[in-house]
Amino acid sequence: MTSQTTVDKASREPREAAAPVPAKGLRGHPWLTLFSVAIGVMMVALDGTIVAIANPAIQQDLNASLADVQWITNGYMLALAVSLITAGKLGDRFGHRQTFLIGVVGFAAASGAIGLSHSAALVITFRVLQGLFGALLMPAALGLLRATFPAEKLNMAIGIWGMVIGASTAGGPILGGVLVEHVSWQSVFFINVPVGVIALLLGLLILKDHRAQNAPRSFDIGGIVLLSQAMFCLIWALIKGSEWGWGDYRTLGFLGAAVALFVVFAFAQKNVREPLIPLSMFRSVPLSAGVVLMVLMAFAFMGGLFFVTFYLQNVHGLSPVDSGLHLLPLTGMMIVASPLAGAAITKFGPRVPLVGGMVCTAAAMFGMSQLEIGTGTLTMSIWFGLLGLGLAPVMVGATEVIVGNAPLELSGVAGGLQQSAMQVGGSLGTAVLGAVMASQVDSKLADNWTAAQLPPLGPDQLDQASSAVEVGIPPVGGDVPPEIAGKIAGVAHDTFVSGMSTAFMVAGGVAVLAAVVATFTKRGENAEAGAGAGHI
Repeated sequence: MTSQTTVDKASREPREAAAPVPAKGLRGHPWLTLFSVAIGVMMVALDGTIVAIANPAIQQDLNASLADVQWITNGYMLALAVSLITAGKLGDRFGHRQTFLIGVVGFAAASGAIGLSHSAALVITFRVLQGLFGALLMPAALGLLRATFPAEKLNMAIGIWGMVIGASTAGGPILGGVLVEHVSWQSVFFINVPVGVIALLLGLLILKDHRAQNAPRSFDIGGIVLLSQAMFCLIWALIKGSEWGWGDYRTLGFLGAAVALFVVFAFAQKNVREPLIPLSMFRSVPLSAGVVLMVLMAFAFMGGLFFVTFYLQNVHGLSPVDSGLHLLPLTGMMIVASPLAGAAITKFGPRVPLVGGMVCTAAAMFGMSQLEIGTGTLTMSIWFGLLGLGLAPVMVGATEVIVGNAPLELSGVAGGLQQSAMQVGGSLGTAVLGAVMASQVDSKLADNWTAAQLPPLGPDQLDQASSAVEVGIPPVGGDVPPEIAGKIAGVAHDTFVSGMSTAFMVAGGVAVLAAVVATFTKRGENAEAGAGAGHI
C-alpha cells in the first residue's frame, strides 16, 4: 500500500483511530493532564526570553565574546526549530507520554549543567541540548491534550495551554531580571531543576499513554535529514542576515540552500511508505491556513516585542524588572483572554475569533507605531493590553485549527508544525523588522546628527553609531561633555523611535494580512478523534 493511500484512509477514519476513553482517577484525567504538561511547557517558553536578561552577566562572569553570547541564544533557537517536527514524529511513534517525560528530564538536566558551567563553550553546548529536549517536550504536550480531551473541551484546554506559553514568554524578562539582580545568572537555569522534578513526578502519576491504532511504525530517516538541513539553513540565514547583510552571498546562499532542500524534501516525501510529513495534510485548506497564520502572528508578535524591550530599557531608562512590569498588561490580558478565547472558539468556531484577534493585533501594532520618547505608562499599557487581547484567540485558535485538522496518529507532527511555524515566524519577524530598523537608522541618523549641530562623524564612526542607535543606545563616549551627551541622546532616541514606528507599521500590515488568512480557517475535522466526550 502506498503512503498516499495509507494517509488518505487514515484521514477518512478518524473515529477508528480514537484514543482509549480516559480512566477515572489520576491517570489520564484530562484537567490534571493539562496541569502536568503546562508545568513542563512553562520551562521551555520561559527560556525563550528569560536568558536574554542573563546574557550580559554571563558575558562578564565567563569573559565571553559577543559571538559566544549570540550563540547562547542562537544555539537554543536553532536546536529547537530544527528538531520540532522530528520530535513530534517520535511522539507519534513511541507515545507522547514517553517523549514528554524524556524531554522534561533532559531539559532540567541540561539547565542544571548550564548553571554549573565555567566556560562559554559549555554553556552553548548545554543550551543546544536544552533546545533538543525542549523540542521533544512541546509537540508531545499538544499530542497528550489532543488525545485526552473530548472535542467540546479541547479548545478550552488549548486556551489554557496558550495562556501558559504567552504568559511565560512575556514574563521571562521579569523573572530573569529579579533572579539576575538579586541572586545570580546561574539561578536563571537552576530554577528549571525543581520545576522539572515536579513536572516529572506529576507526569509519572498522571499522564497516560495514548497511541492511535494506525500510528507510524517506521521512520523516514532521509526526510528527517533533509528537513533538518532545510530548517537549519533557513533559521541560520534569518539569524545572521542582519550581520552579514541581506544581499551578502552567504545570506543568499543559505536561503537558496533552504529553498532547494525544502523542494527536494517535498518530492522525496511522495516516495516514502511512511513519510515524515504526509503532504496530503496540506490538502486541508484550514490546516494550511492555520500554519500560515501562526507564522504571520509570530512575525508581528515576536518581531514587535523585540523592539519594545529596547524602547523601555534604552529609551525610557527602565531596569529589566521595571521593563517587565510595564509589559504586565500584555501578560495579564493573555492570561485572562486565552481561556475565554477557548470558550468562544468552542461555541462559535475559530474563524470569527481569529479574524477579530488579528484585527486587534493590527490595531495594537498601528497604535504602538505612535509611541514617542515621552509616551506615558497609561498609553503604553493600553496598546500592550490590546495586543494581549488580540494574540490570545490566535494562539488558541490557530493551534486548534492545525492540530484538530490533522489525523490523531499525526497529532505530534501537527504539534511540531505549529511550534515550527512560531519559531520561523518569530525569527522572520525579528530579522525583517530589524532590517527595517537598520534601514531607517542608516537613512536618518546622519541628517539628524547634522541638524543637531553635533561634530561630524567619519564613515567608520557613523557605522558604529548606527549599530548603537538601532537598539536605542546613545553613542556617547566617556569624555563627552554633558551638554553634547544630551544632544547625542536626543538624536539617538529620536532616530530609534522613528525606526521603531516604521517597524510597527510593517508589523501591523502583516497582522492585517493574517486577518485575511484567518478567514480560511474552520473547526478541526478530526477533533473528535481524541478521547470520548463526557468523561471529564
